[in-house]
Amino acid sequence: MMLVSEVLDMKGRRAVTIDPEATVHEAAAKLVQNNVGSLPVVDDGRLVGVISERDVIRLMHHRGDGFGRLRVVDVMTCNPATCRVDDTVDDVMGLMSERRIAKVPVVEDGALVGVVSVGDVVKVMYDKVSSENRHLLSYIQGVV
Repeated sequence: MMLVSEVLDMKGRRAVTIDPEATVHEAAAKLVQNNVGSLPVVDDGRLVGVISERDVIRLMHHRGDGFGRLRVVDVMTCNPATCRVDDTVDDVMGLMSERRIAKVPVVEDGALVGVVSVGDVVKVMYDKVSSENRHLLSYIQGVV
């Protein structure tokens, strides 16, 4: 069974974050510049929320002009779904499916230590299945 820590070891622990006092305009720019769909909101190293592309679009639709001047802290999702480094990849996949989310911040003692995405999980599972298939084919060819 693969753990979240192993996924982070493979992909790296760097996460693009934003400060809660930043503006929504700054958050939107950071989303675009880094080609990501969401940003963990971090205050003094601690995860306090998440802001996503969907949040920005929803604000633009409901607030119209001026939405970009709002502060991230006023529009972010508080208490986002998170996981720990010792959680299993299977558990994180279940959480993503249940909550219909594509990224899960990884926290230890309240501090953000990385982010795991659907793409990360799919890659890990694909690599695992491919490796198992190669071993099985090698074994079968050796027996025949």
